[in-house]
Amino acid sequence: MGVEGSFKKKIIYISLSAGLLLAILFSLGMGAMKIPVLDVLAIFLNKTGLAAHITVDPMYENVLQFVRLPRVLLGLLVGAALGISGSAIQGIFRNPLAEPGLIGISAGASFMAVSIIGLEFVLFAGLGKVLGFYLLAFGSFAGAGIAAMLVYQLSKTDGKPNVATMLLAGIAINALAGALTGLITYLADEQQLRTITFWMLGSLGGANWQVVNSLFPFVLIPVICLPFYSKGLNLFAIGEHQAEQIGLNPGRIKARVVFLATLAVGASVSVTGIIGFVGLLVPHTIRLMGGVDHKFVLPASALLGALVLTLSDMLARTVAAPIELPIGVITALLGTPVFLYILVKDKKKILY
Repeated sequence: MGVEGSFKKKIIYISLSAGLLLAILFSLGMGAMKIPVLDVLAIFLNKTGLAAHITVDPMYENVLQFVRLPRVLLGLLVGAALGISGSAIQGIFRNPLAEPGLIGISAGASFMAVSIIGLEFVLFAGLGKVLGFYLLAFGSFAGAGIAAMLVYQLSKTDGKPNVATMLLAGIAINALAGALTGLITYLADEQQLRTITFWMLGSLGGANWQVVNSLFPFVLIPVICLPFYSKGLNLFAIGEHQAEQIGLNPGRIKARVVFLATLAVGASVSVTGIIGFVGLLVPHTIRLMGGVDHKFVLPASALLGALVLTLSDMLARTVAAPIELPIGVITALLGTPVFLYILVKDKKKILY
């Protein structure tokens, strides 16, 4: 059974990797200016020196290098961050309905972002001169971190974080941040309201090499580090007390996993806005495909998250072209029917 399970997981890894490569290839060619797949391949071969003799259209090359490639890479980074963070948070809470937004990460980021958009000239003028382009990203990242820290501190009982209290604290912080966000939205003018609405629905439209390079380390660190906590997350499934008896420190694991998830999701939300459903649905799908072992679930969730967001962005750019749909709308439209199907089909499996 172990050999069969290992083989099945390898097949899943290979399938996800192949699907992701194909999605990247087609996504690079989709958009207002369509670039044939063969031309995309030719440009890459030409750039790497493997086929320097191939002539490529300079216009295609510029669009691919400065528009499509950074956008696709941004989608890969954000998708991987949301997928792996969602699976880690579900492991911490031992609840398949948990997601990063449950502990206030998304709500905190939203509140700060909306505050900056609506009150930039009132409260953030000086900070805007210093940070410039990065003001919105820095503010939403800081909001995510502050919200997660508040939830974590409020959840402590006798110096140790309690999962049930963390859940309740997350609900409270989400409600407070949501109310304040609604108040600022109500006071915003028409232009600010449009900006707020578009940001809340999520978009990869602001992708460029500057954004990709700034986001890369914030996603790379959690993607590399979170799988090291897979053993602890597996033991959490049998209970914190039992995990403590065999030498683990549940409080330390919780703190580190929450920090890494906040780092990944907060940084991603800060540049793309709110993209829902990926952190919730992706881990579900992976567990139903290959089991609940976090050694498999965490990296596989990163791969599937990247694949889902790449496909969603490709649809966002093409379904109503030349109009670009918010990617958060696409992920919700794709995710809701799949989630309902899984819920109806595997009610017992979905609860581990």
